[in-house]
Amino acid sequence: MATIHRDGDLDLLDGKVAVVGFGSQGHAHALNLHDSGVEVHVGLRPDSKSRAGAEEAGLKVGSVAEAVKGAQIVAILVPDHLQKEVWDADIAPNLEPGAAVLFAHGLNIHFGRIAPPEGHDVIMVAPKAPGHRVRELYVSGAGTPGLVAIQQDASGRALQLALAYGVGIGCGRVGLLETTFAEETESDLFGEQAVLCGGVPALVQAGFDTLVAAGYQPEIAYYECLNELKLIVDLLYEGGYEYMRYSISDVAEYGDLSVGTRIVDDSVRERMKGVLDEIRSGDFAKQLFEDDAAGRPRFKELRAQGQKRAADIEKVGKELRELAGVEGLHGVS
Repeated sequence: MATIHRDGDLDLLDGKVAVVGFGSQGHAHALNLHDSGVEVHVGLRPDSKSRAGAEEAGLKVGSVAEAVKGAQIVAILVPDHLQKEVWDADIAPNLEPGAAVLFAHGLNIHFGRIAPPEGHDVIMVAPKAPGHRVRELYVSGAGTPGLVAIQQDASGRALQLALAYGVGIGCGRVGLLETTFAEETESDLFGEQAVLCGGVPALVQAGFDTLVAAGYQPEIAYYECLNELKLIVDLLYEGGYEYMRYSISDVAEYGDLSVGTRIVDDSVRERMKGVLDEIRSGDFAKQLFEDDAAGRPRFKELRAQGQKRAADIEKVGKELRELAGVEGLHGVS
């Protein structure tokens, strides 16, 4: 049974917390911690476009080096591909003895890109939602579930420190599930690639293309293969498979049970296993960072290919959303 924590002692955060980055997660962590009574200092690179927003929010803002100096905790929340550069140039040289280093994703630690020296707690607090949602739920009085992990416990209280931080950003209101850097990193990458950001959009695209190629109107194909996806995901989120199948028609349930495993069969599961093997071996991370170091030629090529494949569904989707408004399209059946 997974260990889930809901309590943490905010008084442990009795020093400055440096939040490096003010993007999706950075702005949510900084603002939530600030509203929880924690001393926050946002560290940004000189060319950051986020400076004005952080200052307007009433936060202390300075360079990364300025924020890191004297900090009890340094939360590294810049994008993964930038973290090593920022670590080497601005964080490592200014890190206080005994300061804790915190991440919201384990990629750079797990694959050895960043290796904090002994004497520093290395912890993770990872909300399971985009930053804007983390902030919205905190402000509303609710919270976001999160993950907590300890890679290095130099102080003997690394877990307690991580839980205090999790409470400060609102995750303690729902629960912090204890994990490891390896488990979080590998499962997160797999979920993104095989299901959430890779598998599902590819399945939607294939369904849309199949209907349009067979002569059906693109608008009808969009409604059936993309728009109604939100309805099904909402049902799954609210009550799982049983609730979803209870809520849909008998015809839809019969089709679900008789056809689903024909689409996602054992061959798909085998390819998923191959994707997971590439992640666990470090091959994916190696490809990712080598491409980034070369100026991202492969990433740019893949992005262009993705835009080309999705051109038709994006065109009709944009037209329908403009016609009815995004909210107006939800729940079409």
